[in-house]
Amino acid sequence: MTETPSLQLDDRSIKRSAEIAKALGHPARIAILKLLAQRSTCFCGDITEVLPLAQSTVSQHLKALKSAGLIKGDVEGVRTCYCLNPDGIKELESTLSELSSELIKKCC
Repeated sequence: MTETPSLQLDDRSIKRSAEIAKALGHPARIAILKLLAQRSTCFCGDITEVLPLAQSTVSQHLKALKSAGLIKGDVEGVRTCYCLNPDGIKELESTLSELSSELIKKCC
């Protein structure tokens, strides 16, 4: 019988994967990422004009995505312009790829 290696919940990569997954855990956040991906430049408009959400709700979702490192926000005058964070998106891709590869290898 093969011994299973011990996993630690405080492992840095596990915690980071969970942080990214949590940021993706709401449909509005996925929609915001898709909105930003459709743009060739940063989005400086009012996201509430594109998504049927209150400004305070959009702000909370933007904060979660920014905190996870998936987007960047630059202040330009009285408004903030949001873009995808290329480093964060690469990390997202790597994290999901590694996890799915690990799960597929062990799946029946």
